Amino acid sequence: MSRLTGKVAIVTGSSRGIGAATARRLASDGATVVVNYVASQDKADAVVDSIEAAGGRAVAMRADMGNWSQAQELVRKAATDLGRLDVLVNNAVQEVGREPIDDVTEAFTRKQFDVNILGPIATMQAAAPLFPEDGGRIINISSCVTVFPLPWSTVYVATKAGLEAATRSLAAELGPRNITVNSIGVGFTNTDLIGTNTQEQDDALIARTPLGRIGEPEDIADAVSLLASPDARWITGQLVLATGGIVP
Repeated sequence: MSRLTGKVAIVTGSSRGIGAATARRLASDGATVVVNYVASQDKADAVVDSIEAAGGRAVAMRADMGNWSQAQELVRKAATDLGRLDVLVNNAVQEVGREPIDDVTEAFTRKQFDVNILGPIATMQAAAPLFPEDGGRIINISSCVTVFPLPWSTVYVATKAGLEAATRSLAAELGPRNITVNSIGVGFTNTDLIGTNTQEQDDALIARTPLGRIGEPEDIADAVSLLASPDARWITGQLVLATGGIVP
């Protein structure tokens, strides 16, 4: 029996990249997966189709993670329609905003915080009372940029640092209910977020990485799988760096 058989998992922002890989991995672990999207229904449906073709179960649900009510309704609808909720993966992200501080605007800042902070807090609040009595798993996808200095990304870094702080706080609050809350600091990963890198930039990143390559979405999905599983029952309030060993 797969380790998540009979469980239900939500993966926000899972129509592509790390989210899609995570949805497929949790489905292969036996979970029924909610594939969340905001604009790319075709891509979300393709992820669902790939999961079902492999013998898994999934359903696509639209919700804007920058909208408090929509984020909470996604959680409630998933639990109602599928009969339970066991795992919440907050993966949706406003694209990395490489904006020099001189160019940052209020609208830009609010959009980053709405998706990267407001959304996860809304989903976590909605999910906490819906987990079964034996507990649940919350996994927040953060970024290694909270550890490694990255210029021109002040707002994005601030949102991810805030998400990690919220992870630690909520882990302490929900621990008595057997709900674990962890975050993953994603390293340089082969998604469209780094698709504009030059080969020279990629080579420089690889040279700094002990494992000698740029990460793949499946590398992060495997880390999520571990934290979502019963094997991670004694891990909470942690930042797990999935970076291939790269150091500042």
